[in-house]
Amino acid sequence: MTVRSPKSRVDRSHGRKERLLGDETHFWRKLLENPRLTGAVAPSGPFLARAMARAMGIPRDGLVIELGPGTGPVTKALIEHGVARENLVLVEYDPSFCRLLAQRFAPARVIQGDAYDLTKTLQEFAGAQIVAIVSSLPLLNQPPPLRAKLIDDAFALMGPLGVFVQFTYGLDSPAPRKACINKYSGYCSPPIWRNLPPARVWTYRVDPKGRITTPILSKLRDGADKLRDEADKFGKSIVEKRDEAERMILAQRNKMRAILNRNAKSALDGSKRRRLDARRDRPWDLFP
Repeated sequence: MTVRSPKSRVDRSHGRKERLLGDETHFWRKLLENPRLTGAVAPSGPFLARAMARAMGIPRDGLVIELGPGTGPVTKALIEHGVARENLVLVEYDPSFCRLLAQRFAPARVIQGDAYDLTKTLQEFAGAQIVAIVSSLPLLNQPPPLRAKLIDDAFALMGPLGVFVQFTYGLDSPAPRKACINKYSGYCSPPIWRNLPPARVWTYRVDPKGRITTPILSKLRDGADKLRDEADKFGKSIVEKRDEAERMILAQRNKMRAILNRNAKSALDGSKRRRLDARRDRPWDLFP
């Protein structure tokens, strides 16, 4: 039995901290260089990484494709979950991340390419048995048509028994709901609060009766939006009615003023006529 000294344990702990700080520094630099291509503000935490690994289910014979592995926290969780390194294919766009992944996770295959064009990037694996695709891509940064194409390409490679796993910081489904109708079902995990920031894991499978679950926070948000719209409509209706009432009052006021002016003029003209008539009949009277 090998007994390690307290100093060796401190050294190993210090080494892990240095590596973690190095990963975060590398991640931050890439985020600042191109924020649209980086899915997070830091490498995925261990709780989120393990949740993504569990979401793919019990490892089966076949390849597991990871999209956007970055510095490899989810890759590590997949290996700990039971996925053999030989069955891992890591698709990463950034060349420096690719070199880092090749060093850490050999003999896993690392492919430098565009994860949003899976048909071309993974053409050498066409016909291979792919059991899962696990994605850390920033899907919500992309337009719906590109997200819909990604999930269609993923299941075209995997077939009907595959599973697509995606994490997100958002409230709604990363795969567009309209693109999943009668094609895929999606399940959303509870929030992983111990990740920073908190995230959710979505799991998609082929399903002709495709149904996407709606997280409670998303339902609350949609309800709040509906109430706000109703309040806006109600407020707009009140304003319109108030403006209409003011216009009617102003019109009535102008009408009454015109009638009063006309009556006053008629009364004045009648008074003048009566005085003129009286002076004509009695010219000896003096009028002031």
